[in-house]
Amino acid sequence: MRIACVTYRDWALKIYDNLVENFDHTFLIIRSRAQYSEPALRDFKPDIILFYGWSWIIEKSLLNDFKCMMLHPSPLPKYRGGSPIQNQIISGETISMVTIFKMNEFLDGGEIYFQKEYSLEGSIDDIFNRISKIGTELTFRLLNENTIPFVQNNEEATVYKRRKPSESEITIEELQNQSGIYLYNKIRMLGDPYPNAYIKTKDGQRLYIKNVKLGE
Repeated sequence: MRIACVTYRDWALKIYDNLVENFDHTFLIIRSRAQYSEPALRDFKPDIILFYGWSWIIEKSLLNDFKCMMLHPSPLPKYRGGSPIQNQIISGETISMVTIFKMNEFLDGGEIYFQKEYSLEGSIDDIFNRISKIGTELTFRLLNENTIPFVQNNEEATVYKRRKPSESEITIEELQNQSGIYLYNKIRMLGDPYPNAYIKTKDGQRLYIKNVKLGE
């Protein structure tokens, strides 16, 4: 089997590297947006293309001509769209799902092959590690099993936009009106590589907050 693996995220690269170590297939690994090339993918003639964690629009012709798969860290059809981890945490979710689905022309709307729960507790690195571990397990199953996917229920779908860096600011209003758990969640969900939470100081500087602990 010829497998193309496309991403720019470290957690997804861990999955891809595990595939290379454990399967006797032919792989093409694209590790950044700068390396991405539709002609290169076509020349590789893949049986399957993995776009785990990819944030850009994929050419419709690729979706039509190849089996293109995506990993989305939410319980699809809920939390479609950008910043799924952050949008779930800030909404108060504590349990999510790693979802592997076949891509189509609709945003995160394709047929689902696998879903498995993971915890949204802890640091963003803790969450990434869980996604990598479960994503590896589910991808092994994808390559080994003849699984019949199921269609998403669009009536249950929720869609969220990708968060902007300006939304990482902790405002005076939030400090005055939001709970400690809300602010704790906002800070921890914006650990590197995301735009860190910050407070604007009197002189116009930004004080970035990279770590947080909630206590009395």
